[in-house]
Amino acid sequence: MKRVVITGAGTINALGHSVPETLEAMREGRCGIGQLEFRDVERLSINIGGQVKGFEADAQFNRQQMALYDRFTQFTLAAAKEAISQSGLEFIGELAAKSGVVLGTAGGGVSTWDDNYRSVYEDGKNRVHPFVVPKLMNNAAASHVSMEYNLKGPSFTVSTACSSSNHAMAQAFQMIRTGMAPAMVTGGSESMLCFGGVKAWEGLRVMSKDACRPFSANRNGMVQGEGAGIFVFEEMEHARKRGAEILCEVIGFAMTSDASDIVMPSKQGAARAISGAMADAGINPEEVGYINAHGTGTAANDKTECAAVADALGQHADRVMISSTKSMHGHLIGGTGAVELLACIMALRDGVIAPTIGYEEPDPECALDVVPNEAREAKVEVALSNAFAFGGLNAVLALRRV
Repeated sequence: MKRVVITGAGTINALGHSVPETLEAMREGRCGIGQLEFRDVERLSINIGGQVKGFEADAQFNRQQMALYDRFTQFTLAAAKEAISQSGLEFIGELAAKSGVVLGTAGGGVSTWDDNYRSVYEDGKNRVHPFVVPKLMNNAAASHVSMEYNLKGPSFTVSTACSSSNHAMAQAFQMIRTGMAPAMVTGGSESMLCFGGVKAWEGLRVMSKDACRPFSANRNGMVQGEGAGIFVFEEMEHARKRGAEILCEVIGFAMTSDASDIVMPSKQGAARAISGAMADAGINPEEVGYINAHGTGTAANDKTECAAVADALGQHADRVMISSTKSMHGHLIGGTGAVELLACIMALRDGVIAPTIGYEEPDPECALDVVPNEAREAKVEVALSNAFAFGGLNAVLALRRV
């Protein structure tokens, strides 16, 4: 089995338009959640979110590209540019033929759906743009990244709700580990912050109207975000031979299904995924220093996740640091695991643990070290990244400092 490392990272989200900006915001415990700005927002009962502000797509893409790129694709390409640039890889020849793209998204081109439904049903138009279908399809971002960077190997999109990015990154990890590909571009993106996207989520009654407070006793729901996190995964020896900077090593993964309820999480399913990732990585619970939690800020998720961590890590659960960066950037749904992976890399490389901000009241059912409100300095050798999705689809990644 080949070893897999990360040699490039890119992002755009409510905290920043790059990895350095995002990590600085995480260190400072800065909140990127604010008032939403888009058409008909006044008709919503939920009007806050982790919206990407100041992103000028017209300055990055030409008119023909804009006709093909939904906002989630725009975010993906912006983040991919940063990640691939940092990696230093140029995909030509055999490397191009064998390397590919695996991305996660839950909604795909939601903004495109929203715009065109409005055009047909509200404005009464009888025609839509001929590129509507290729613009809104879930694989659009993966396809455009493959075309932009000459990636001719395995390329596809994974859609497993809130676990989409972790499932996608796991597929990239497995492909490199088994020798199918020398390098993969992977991660995820999402942009559901439009009238139709938020209105649909309102119906679930899991959204907060004021803030995301994971693990705090007075938490009252999740807050949506948007953006992308993109990474270059690479076979370790390939990276070392070319003198690449290695951000960290991906050492294990597990995925499970609760097989119980479409929206309520299961402690057993989550615990099996956490334990499975450690087993796949060949590590003991005592080696885990940090867990980036799914931590949505809903009553059901947070207490279930804490119970799952306690089951999987045993007595060590009281000593591991666990935080939810959703408190800062919001829940990016299918793209969330990718942005959260940045917090794991920061913990491993820089020894900085991103905080859970908005924490106000201890909850006996979430009695773990949730790194409340302020970042912490600590040496971490191994980190886990949790993702637990509607439908009971769980995906956990394990990473190690190099």
